[in-house]
This record gives sequence, C-alpha cells and structure tokens, in this order.
Amino acid sequence: MKLGYTIIYVADVPQTVTFYETAFGLKCRFLHDSQTYAEMETGATALAFAALDAIELNGLAVSPNSAKSLAAAWEICLVTEGVASAYQTALDAGCSPVVPPSEKPWGQTVAYVRDLNGCLVELATPIT
Repeated sequence: MKLGYTIIYVADVPQTVTFYETAFGLKCRFLHDSQTYAEMETGATALAFAALDAIELNGLAVSPNSAKSLAAAWEICLVTEGVASAYQTALDAGCSPVVPPSEKPWGQTVAYVRDLNGCLVELATPIT
C-alpha cells in the first residue's frame, strides 16, 4: 500500500484551487471539466479537492468543513524551508492565523493557519 492522494471536500473547487495557488504557491495539476474535482501538484502524493455533492455520489456522509466552527481533527502539512514567509503569504491571501511560526524542541519550525474552508494547514520545515 501507499498513500495515493488526500481529498478534501469543499463547497467550491475552483475557488479553493485558486486560493491554494495564491496562499501556498501550489499549482493545479488537474481540474475536471465539471469543476467538481481537482488535484494540486504536491509531489508523489496529490492533494485533491472534490465538491461537497461528491460525498453523496460516493455514498458517504460527513460533517462539512467550516471556517466558522472548530477545526476538524486532521490537518495537511506543507513542507517549506521558509515557514515565516509562507505563513505571512498565507495570511495575506486570507488564511486565518492559528499558531505563528515557532521552533520545536526537535529543531523543526512549525506554524498553523486555517484556509478559506476552515481546514487546518501546517507549514513546517523538513524534519532533519
């Protein structure tokens, strides 16, 4: 087994793609003609977004992400050498601050923001 991709269900896939391009510098790998599914360039494992309607099509029931409620108990982590500048860029693009950059006892610098959908995003230096 290997992790193929992570899908985040969102209200507006194209808006989320544009937001991630601006806030985190990611590039869109694929956006379906239906505008209900997209993948971002994130290396070997893709970060994908799917429309909330796809939840029912897949026979699932979930609690949608919301910027107005407490963050769900998961996060995505984007790795960068420049956490402080990535954090500021994310804030400038409209992310909500959660935890500003700080150095962890193991030497890694980490910060947290929430995206336009209320999803928790960790910005972190590589673990050495």
